[in-house]
Amino acid sequence: MNEKEKIIALINREVVPAIGCTEPIAVALCVAKATELLGSEPEHLTVSLSANIIKNAMGVGIPGTGMIGLPIAIALGSLIGKSEYELEVLRDCTPEAVERGKRFIAENRITVEHKLTDEKLYIEVLAEAGNRNAKAVIAGSHTNFIYLSENGNILLKKELSSSEVSADKAVELTMRKIWDFAMQTPIDDIRFILKARDLNDAVSRESLQNRFGHQVGNTINNHDFRYDPFGDTIISSVISRTAAACDARMAGCPMAVMSNSGSGNQGIAATMPVVAFADAIHASDEQLIRALTLSHLTAIYIKQNLGRLSALCGCVVASTGSACGITYLMNGTYEQMTFAVQDMVATLTGMLCDGAKPSCSLKVATGVGTALMCAKLALSNHSVTSVEGIVSESVDDSIRNMTEIGRDGMLQTDKLVLNIMTHKN
Repeated sequence: MNEKEKIIALINREVVPAIGCTEPIAVALCVAKATELLGSEPEHLTVSLSANIIKNAMGVGIPGTGMIGLPIAIALGSLIGKSEYELEVLRDCTPEAVERGKRFIAENRITVEHKLTDEKLYIEVLAEAGNRNAKAVIAGSHTNFIYLSENGNILLKKELSSSEVSADKAVELTMRKIWDFAMQTPIDDIRFILKARDLNDAVSRESLQNRFGHQVGNTINNHDFRYDPFGDTIISSVISRTAAACDARMAGCPMAVMSNSGSGNQGIAATMPVVAFADAIHASDEQLIRALTLSHLTAIYIKQNLGRLSALCGCVVASTGSACGITYLMNGTYEQMTFAVQDMVATLTGMLCDGAKPSCSLKVATGVGTALMCAKLALSNHSVTSVEGIVSESVDDSIRNMTEIGRDGMLQTDKLVLNIMTHKN
């Protein structure tokens, strides 16, 4: 497999459809697998989760249920989940299944525990019925099973370092390599990226026609205010269409979105700003395909260094990708794209993640607005310099600085955020 083929495989692995917030959905996936191994409906489920999974699953809507949080995701994972659906594991949810799930919860058949582990993404499920049991463990990435057992018989056991989690490192990306790939790859080889537009734009349109979450997208799109700070402009269209998709997803809209690096919100923020801007300037399909490839690959690259879950908000990552895609659509050069990245690093680094929830759309909107500003600055050849803050001379070094802060420097912040979330009055 040559490098071009490896990069295409990487995109196909990291840019995939997902229904619902990927953390509770990954828990539902693990529950579904354990239930399948058990061979019957569990009498009891013990679910042990890393702190970051708990943080990102506490306050988010579960698609098709009208309910929030882990218990209903766990119950439905057991009752109707199919592991072959992966991040669409709850695809077959019905009102009848939701009622069964509510009874499952009311019968106290679920125990959720905090697993003390250094792995940020860790899900362990023990399913029990009579004298039978089955265990499934996901770690490292949202669909990566590292352990399976049935009545103590080990069916799968692999080290995390040898799993698909390290497979994304099979391609050592740089911003130069990303630019060259996006610009030079035959268009038909990357046309598949338009599926991200199709899925995420459909969710955005659904949201703008209805009312989800905090209605950030709808509010920005409403120009009836006497003093409208946005107006009917490109920036209002780009922000509203992106935030609307996040509004719907976080409120439990049952439509699939195209995710990036295990996050639906990152997939939305890497897709919709580019799509909306391309629409506004009447870009060609080829321009859109190359811009989306640039955006999604940049997000993947940053997440390779940051990790799946962190204290750093994922919209920082994804909106940095969008800044690259928009810079290209504005006829920017490679050097100007690096200016946009440098400016994004200087602006948004430090925005914390306090879990997946409806208000994520506010952070997504902030990231998108910043991406547009940084793209415009880049086209004017304005870039934060290496004597300012955490920005280095090399754009790749600046990305590493940002991800080091999010991965290592904000560990205590992550713990404090979870403590606050779990001990509020």
